[in-house]
Amino acid sequence: MGTITLNKVEKWFGDLQVIKGVDLEIGDGEFVVFVGPSGCGKSTLLRMISGLEDVSRGSINIDGNDVTDKLPSERELSMVFQSYALYPHMTVGENIGFALKTAGLPKAEIAEKVKHAAEILELTDYLDRQPKALSGGQRQRVAIGRAIVREPKAFLFDEPLSNLDAALRVQMRFEISKLHDALKTSMIYVTHDQVEAMTLADKIVVLKFGEIMQVGAPRELYERPDNLFVAQFIGSPKMNVMPLQSDAGTSDFGGKKKIKTPKDAQDIGIRPEHIILCTKAESHLSGKIEFVEYLGADTFLYIRLPNGSQVLARTSDTKVFEAGNDIHMSFDAGNLHFFDAQGLAVRD
Repeated sequence: MGTITLNKVEKWFGDLQVIKGVDLEIGDGEFVVFVGPSGCGKSTLLRMISGLEDVSRGSINIDGNDVTDKLPSERELSMVFQSYALYPHMTVGENIGFALKTAGLPKAEIAEKVKHAAEILELTDYLDRQPKALSGGQRQRVAIGRAIVREPKAFLFDEPLSNLDAALRVQMRFEISKLHDALKTSMIYVTHDQVEAMTLADKIVVLKFGEIMQVGAPRELYERPDNLFVAQFIGSPKMNVMPLQSDAGTSDFGGKKKIKTPKDAQDIGIRPEHIILCTKAESHLSGKIEFVEYLGADTFLYIRLPNGSQVLARTSDTKVFEAGNDIHMSFDAGNLHFFDAQGLAVRD
């Protein structure tokens, strides 16, 4: 089992509160990702779960047992850090089995557990090598293997891919996802990269200044964000947000068609891929192209509207676009998002 429950958890450093009354339930076998900008408290929250940081107020329960005041070694969790922290003078096999050796387990049992972990991580052919003979991705797999052999109730990952190049990060995301499918063990993963969060998570926890902004499946956060922060943080490129300039139930963005807006809405949001290029007669928005990014399969168009707002449109149209040209856009009303003066989603 690996159920983890946080009850009104707070963390204070002197007079500074960095975690602000977090309530969270992590189910057995779930892959949960903490995501947010630098300084949002995601790593601090992970370290509190692991026991590496004290809890100022509130409680943490693992499988129904209060572990708030327990030492890290008593929580039956394994943590994988950004740094591999491998022993350079030991082989891969010795690194993976080191924690079991210090715990006094028999050599035969250690060998069996190391062999099993190596098979899962495809490291069997590297067990006799030293870390210096491995690639960055292989070293990270060794660090994960060191966690696997302890058979923890949950794995905690603190930005484990930050030291890898882009290609290796993609490969290691795949490896970690396969690992979760194979082990069926709870995993909590910290990252500032929302692409990692979207591709790995069963459930995403979006944090801002020590508070949870929204918890949900990746698709739920992408399609139904609860607030402006989540709407613009989740998704790459981010959602376009434009201020409404009319309280009469419609708003004018230079197109021939008006946009129906709900009561209390102050801002309107539309994702770049939901903008459709069209004729002037069919348009909800019209503007002038300021900048063009051609990326092969897609082209990004940065467009200035008459009211001064800028929108980004994503299109697979093979037409050649040029800065300075007029352009007309439309969209399905079902893809629009509205937010009130407090930045909260307004839904009919």
